[in-house]
Amino acid sequence: MIKVIRTEAQYDDALERVYELLQLHPALNTPEGDELDLLVTLVEAYEAVHYPMTASDPVRYLKNKMQQLGLHQSDLVPFIGDKTQVSKVLNHKRDLTLPMIKRLSKGLNIPIQRLVGV
Repeated sequence: MIKVIRTEAQYDDALERVYELLQLHPALNTPEGDELDLLVTLVEAYEAVHYPMTASDPVRYLKNKMQQLGLHQSDLVPFIGDKTQVSKVLNHKRDLTLPMIKRLSKGLNIPIQRLVGV
């Protein structure tokens, strides 16, 4: 029987069951699929209260994306501006502007939400 998650032990049990259900690849509208949907909803509700997420750091995300793609600072010039502007942005001395965000999103396939810090 599925219950509201109130304790860390119940949370751990729910995560374990979610993992078990995911291994089964349940179809939608099956008992296992419905159980998975309910558990995920309960886990998300518990996490929202006990493990709230902080706003993301767009520059940190951009640096990680650069590393993944093997890019250097100079590769960001078309999206941000000259090398000085790129350096200022990457060192948190200048915020990303809306035009920069749009160019980075389109050019590097980055979700806009990741670049505005939400």
